[in-house]
Amino acid sequence: MQLVKRSYAGFMHAIASLAPLEKLTAEARDSDAYGWRRWAASLLAIHDIERMIDLGLPWWNVAATREIEAYLRAHPNARVFEYGAGASTAWLAHRAGSVVSVEHHAEWHRLLMTKVGGLGNTRLLHREFDNDAYVGAIAEAEGSFDLIVIDGRLRTDCLDRALPHLKRGGIVLFDDSGRRRYRKAIEDCGLTETRHYGRSYCVPYPDHTSLLHD
Repeated sequence: MQLVKRSYAGFMHAIASLAPLEKLTAEARDSDAYGWRRWAASLLAIHDIERMIDLGLPWWNVAATREIEAYLRAHPNARVFEYGAGASTAWLAHRAGSVVSVEHHAEWHRLLMTKVGGLGNTRLLHREFDNDAYVGAIAEAEGSFDLIVIDGRLRTDCLDRALPHLKRGGIVLFDDSGRRRYRKAIEDCGLTETRHYGRSYCVPYPDHTSLLHD
């Protein structure tokens, strides 16, 4: 499966520079973020952090993204904690009061620092995921959060550790929530799940993102 995904991503990167598709991407930047044109352009940006940031998109389910944007619009000073950094980090930084994101991959962390390190409201941590430093980074960040994003490694452990740090009325975004290995932790966490399934950025197939709330 990983070989298929890498081959798919390589193919999309190869054709993204073709003139008609470059035109699509250029036009998509100013189109509806939740419309088909922006979504189609995101397919060309899979695993391409620069293209994704340029498009202004996170790699989540489209409907879940719309719901989170509405939530952040209603909470403009929201504190956000994110497990697993990426284009979503930049997307969140432009909509939230502050963002703390933890990333386990050192090379990816260095690349992201060049993309989001200059944003004054964003703190990007690097912590190894094979010990408590990664899962426990949310305690290191201190305080409680309006939004907690779980989109990295050790997701069930992260969910368990995150819950005491979620503000009343806050939301946990749990990406790829349809995977069997995550279901029990989500169902037993004590929060209500709104499970979005369908069109998702970067991939040509429907996928899941769940929003957990009280």
